[in-house]
Amino acid sequence: MATQRRKQISVLVMSTLAFTVCFAAWMLFAVIGIPIKEQLGLNETQFGLLAATPVLTGSLVRLPLGMWTDRFGGRVVFFWLMISTIAPIYLISHATAYWHFLLAGLFVGLAGGSFSVGIAYAARWFERRNQGFAMGVFGAGNSGAAVTKFVAPVLVVTFGWQFVPQVFAIAMLVTALAFWFFTYDDPAHRVSSGVSFSDQLRVLRDPRVWKYCQYYSIVFGGYVALALWMTKYYVSEFGVGIEVAALLAACFSLPGGVLRAVGGWFSDRYGAHRVTWWVMWVSWICLFLLSYPHTEFRIMTVDGPKSFEIHHNVWFFTVLLFIVGVAWAFGKASVFKYISDEFPRDIGAVSGIVGLVGGLGGFLLPIMFGALLDLTGVRSSAFMLLYGVTWVSLTWMYWTEVRRTNVLHPREGLVPGAIGK
Repeated sequence: MATQRRKQISVLVMSTLAFTVCFAAWMLFAVIGIPIKEQLGLNETQFGLLAATPVLTGSLVRLPLGMWTDRFGGRVVFFWLMISTIAPIYLISHATAYWHFLLAGLFVGLAGGSFSVGIAYAARWFERRNQGFAMGVFGAGNSGAAVTKFVAPVLVVTFGWQFVPQVFAIAMLVTALAFWFFTYDDPAHRVSSGVSFSDQLRVLRDPRVWKYCQYYSIVFGGYVALALWMTKYYVSEFGVGIEVAALLAACFSLPGGVLRAVGGWFSDRYGAHRVTWWVMWVSWICLFLLSYPHTEFRIMTVDGPKSFEIHHNVWFFTVLLFIVGVAWAFGKASVFKYISDEFPRDIGAVSGIVGLVGGLGGFLLPIMFGALLDLTGVRSSAFMLLYGVTWVSLTWMYWTEVRRTNVLHPREGLVPGAIGK
């Protein structure tokens, strides 16, 4: 019989692997959407909708999936969720019309709901003092976005975009079977059968939940949106090929995923409040710089007119994007540390609604990116929008938390349970 420690490690490793594959499938249109856009002659708004459609479904199902995880256990819910996405992923390769891709994308989007299942499933196997780290390790499955950017462009160039969904469908099937055989179930992790769904939903009346939703809408919603948008952004803004664009975009996606575990460790050590505050400030500064559009201006001098140009080169742009990815990796972990501290018995329900709102941000933002680009013609308008969302989070956090503590000194932090009350 496996020891408790072995079960913990096995559950965490397999859950993280499964989430990585699910997230990779969730981000599929970030790469194959580019040749599909050319094939169908889509405008920027239509491309944004295509890329974001899977995110819509993955967001809407997070709350019910989180509640089912609390009630039925994460192992069975996670397994059947992965099984349900295999056929839709494969059928993308046979789609020909725009509505075909949108319909298939809605069903593929179920894979994005795996987060609220796995985060609650993995966290409950660990003691509270280590839950931030455990959830951070699991959340590193966000790096599936980078996996898609490494693998899919090579397959597109070598075999054509239709081959990519077929490979991903096979990977999902293999992962689902491995997950089932190498994970465990513990009935003690489920809520009592006497607890109704309405009882589980009562926690959503707590204003702290909606504040954490706002934080997550930027650190996760923004992450998903940029993971979907950046490959195309590099192609259009800097004129690089799809393989180079995907590689540069991975400089954002990869740290935004794998460093989540480090963010979980920092959140365990220094507190969710302090980590989140600095995440928001770093994001605010970097997004301001990224928002600045390519500008040419002329001034009159005593020697006549002189022209100047301000424009990010591809390397400075990528460095800024990398820093944002690191910050958001920490932020995704710290938000869920808030949840494990404040709502230890309702992790599934609260993570479900927070994940839902964050995912909706990931759905709406790419569409808004496309609409803003069609309207203004300024590509950096995407970062202007994210800058505004971050400003809202900073303001909300200051008025509800920062005025009550000193984020610079660990011993003067907030006591869990006091935030937002």
